[in-house]
Amino acid sequence: MDLAQHDVRLTGPAEAQAMVLAHGFGCDQSMWRYVAPQFADEYRVVLFDHVGAGGADPAAYDPVRHADLAGYADDVIALLDELSLGPVVFVGHSVSAMIGVLAEGRRPDLFDRLVLVGPSPRYVDAPGYRGGFSADEIDELLATMDENYLGWSSVMAPVIMGNAERPELGAELTEAFCRTDPAIARRFARTTFLSDNRADLAGVRAPSLVVQCREDVIAPVEVGRFVHDQLPDSTFALIDAVGHCPNLSAPDELVGAMRQFLGP
Repeated sequence: MDLAQHDVRLTGPAEAQAMVLAHGFGCDQSMWRYVAPQFADEYRVVLFDHVGAGGADPAAYDPVRHADLAGYADDVIALLDELSLGPVVFVGHSVSAMIGVLAEGRRPDLFDRLVLVGPSPRYVDAPGYRGGFSADEIDELLATMDENYLGWSSVMAPVIMGNAERPELGAELTEAFCRTDPAIARRFARTTFLSDNRADLAGVRAPSLVVQCREDVIAPVEVGRFVHDQLPDSTFALIDAVGHCPNLSAPDELVGAMRQFLGP
């Protein structure tokens, strides 16, 4: 792996256990700027951008490899192998939670613990399962993105962020969405919102923390509890936060839940 292609950045003691922070759809590593420094004294903190996001090289995007979340999981594995890291604490936000689940399933030797922030193994409702969206709603969302990605971003980012009383947060997420390569973002959206990784949860061996906001339009509380129930060894933390991006809107609550799980 060419680490420069993913704008990999490392902080913290070189000899310490690594903590890898992976961003969600439409975001980039800047979303961790309030979280990463709080662990940099005790962990080797690794930040990176998925292909097409932030400072990552769009040329690294492969429409075949990245048509499935497994391709992004392979990117994570390649990154850890290139840096000779592991077993790591992997912190995955939103879709990166499932990317982490898939990566751990393929290479459990690389993962010590998983922290899954706002995870969703399936966004579309199914019999006996509430993902938060009907199939028609997801189809409409994807069609709107195809027609006008920037317009979709300006409308949806504040909704995803929540915290209407703090409009600067929605504005920042909008800017992050707009920094993402639109063509890649549209494909990544299909890969994300049409995925179904429910069956992969039972195969996770690493102890895991599921961090759930009390209000989240993208991953409702029922989804977080489902993930917790399906994981063989997991802890559930319902934090007092609104929206889908607590790493930006409620970093202290997120860090508190992480520290309680990770220990001193």
